[in-house]
Amino acid sequence: MTMPALFVSHGSPMIVLDRSPTRAFLEGYGATLPRPKSILVVTAHFETAQPTLTAVAQPPMIYDFGGFPEALYRMNYPAPGAPALAMRAAELLQAAGFAPRIDDSRGFDHGTWTPLKLLYPDADIPVVQLSVSPQRDARWHFQLGEALSPLREEGVLIIGSGSLTHDLSAFFGRRPPGGPSPKAYAAAFAAWMAEKIESDRIDDVLDWEVGAPEALRNHPTPEHILPLFVALGAGGPHRRRIHQAMDHDVLSMDAYAFASG
Repeated sequence: MTMPALFVSHGSPMIVLDRSPTRAFLEGYGATLPRPKSILVVTAHFETAQPTLTAVAQPPMIYDFGGFPEALYRMNYPAPGAPALAMRAAELLQAAGFAPRIDDSRGFDHGTWTPLKLLYPDADIPVVQLSVSPQRDARWHFQLGEALSPLREEGVLIIGSGSLTHDLSAFFGRRPPGGPSPKAYAAAFAAWMAEKIESDRIDDVLDWEVGAPEALRNHPTPEHILPLFVALGAGGPHRRRIHQAMDHDVLSMDAYAFASG
């Protein structure tokens, strides 16, 4: 069965400890999907100049955050890696004109293990991570996803893991006074993106920096929106928002599925 491609907003690492609508959604959503043979996660927390795939048989954990409860640093997600999938994905990218690299040491960052711990808590499905390249634009990442699309017919679930909005200054209360509230501009961005995606206005989506409301306020740096474009390129033509929520009035936690039927 052909798998969909997904985009999920992983938010704060606390998503695996605190009750929230997004945690509840992710905890139930994995069971609604066909069981994947393996998973490829495009994670906002893995930034490289060239597309890079992890090929570690038993990936270690990366706790790439600070100042959180000790319980987070004791968490483990012991899913196996999938070196053969990494090589297959690299072949597809090479054929499409990219210059992929293989990383044989990197472990699971929290852009990978926090959503997977909720979607697939048994940690028994092999996982490969793919980096994003913030110096490249949305269209480049969309084409990256297009090149990887055949994996879906091979039982691979492609997940872009980022955040639909990601203004951390507002999240941590450092926003300047005056102007629209974070909730207003984050909600406007999320609504714009949903309307464009679900009406197949893909060129508009890929030109998000000039068309979306408060684009650069919602994404002062682009790494958390880039996984969306990879999933969009990898997925099928049936595009829909499958979850809508807001964390701390500023982080849109929306999720999307891009399926073939």
